[in-house]
Order: sequence, then structure tokens, then C-alpha cells
Amino acid sequence: MAKYLFLKHYRGAPASVNDVPMDQWTPAEIDAHMKYMDDFADRLKESGEYVASQALAYEGAWVRYGGEGEPAITDGPFAETKDLIAGFMIVDVDSYERAVELAGELSAAPGAGGRPIHEWLELRPFMGSPTTVTE
Repeated sequence: MAKYLFLKHYRGAPASVNDVPMDQWTPAEIDAHMKYMDDFADRLKESGEYVASQALAYEGAWVRYGGEGEPAITDGPFAETKDLIAGFMIVDVDSYERAVELAGELSAAPGAGGRPIHEWLELRPFMGSPTTVTE
């Protein structure tokens, strides 16, 4: 088994012709999207492939070591930016191919008008997890 991270990005501007920024979705469209995500996670819990997932708030801060004293902190990221990390899911699967299959399915979550949003998900193996990435 190998653990993979699906990193979900929120794009404030359309990434494809099927994409409408989430801030323009109706409440019903947002509910349908969230239900799809919850149902997907529930199915992976039943198969034993689910590890964790969480949506992330749009507000945050950048923090780094500031030398002597307190860490340096700046505001951001901001919801107005074109690309924010909106959430993540961690799966524990038998192969890279299975991780790709699941990420593709998750990418089909509905958006505006109930159409799949075809979002790009960043797929990252955990350090130390065996991978079979092929081109």
C-alpha cells in the first residue's frame, strides 16, 4: 500500500470551458459538490482506501523563520487570488494507477449546472511510499 495526497486547488478564474468560479455557484450547486465529495470519501472508507480529508479556509498567513525573536508573518493567501489550496484528501492504495483512477473520479465533482468541473488535482506520493510513476 502507498499513501497519496490529492491536493485540491480553488481557481478564482475558470480553468476550462466547463469551469465557473465557485463564488458564482448557487447554494444548491455548492451543496451538490460537497455531497459528491462526502459520498466519494464514504465509498473509500468502505474500501479501506481512505485516510483523511479536509476543506481549508480561504484565509491564512505566510510564516517563516525570522532569525532572532519572533517568526516573520505576512498576510495571505487571499481568496481573491487565482489559485488557492482549497482542501486535500489522503488515500492509501495498492498502486499509482489506482491513485490516478481515484483522482480522475474526484475531478469529476459537479460544479455550476451540475456539470463535472474537470478540475486538475495535484497527485503527490508521500515520501518513502513506493511509486510506479510512468510517462
